[in-house]
Amino acid sequence: MSVKVRGPRQTTAHHQPRTEPYKPMRPEAVFFGALVGFFLPVFLLYGFWSYWEPIGSTALAVCVGLWGLTGGYLALVGRRIDARPEDDPVAEVADGAGEYGTFSPWSWWPLVIAIGVGFAFVGAAIGWWLTGIGFMVGLGGLVGHVMEYNTGPHAH
Repeated sequence: MSVKVRGPRQTTAHHQPRTEPYKPMRPEAVFFGALVGFFLPVFLLYGFWSYWEPIGSTALAVCVGLWGLTGGYLALVGRRIDARPEDDPVAEVADGAGEYGTFSPWSWWPLVIAIGVGFAFVGAAIGWWLTGIGFMVGLGGLVGHVMEYNTGPHAH
């Protein structure tokens, strides 16, 4: 019994290495542009069918504007920055390695912020006075979280 050994695999035309540079942030810009392409006809159809009812027409117009603004911003930023590892379809996970920021795993301030937000949302059902308390607790937690590395044993 003989075993046949195959040679190296031949690549086809669609598996050739890419010769043009990758366009950074292109998928994000296309995504937001596609949403503009969806919401613009919806806005126009809704406007004509509802005789330009002010609330819905304004909301859809704002949707078109915000999606367009975000997509335009991402397209402009994509022209100015270098390609990211996530823009390369053949990139490895290690290509994106590096420092992403400073995180404090021992911090209790996110819990304080969450309690404040919880009070604020429960206040909408129980009473608006509780929403005010929630905003104050959340604001205190936010200030504590931001100032955590400026005071105490972890100060820089």
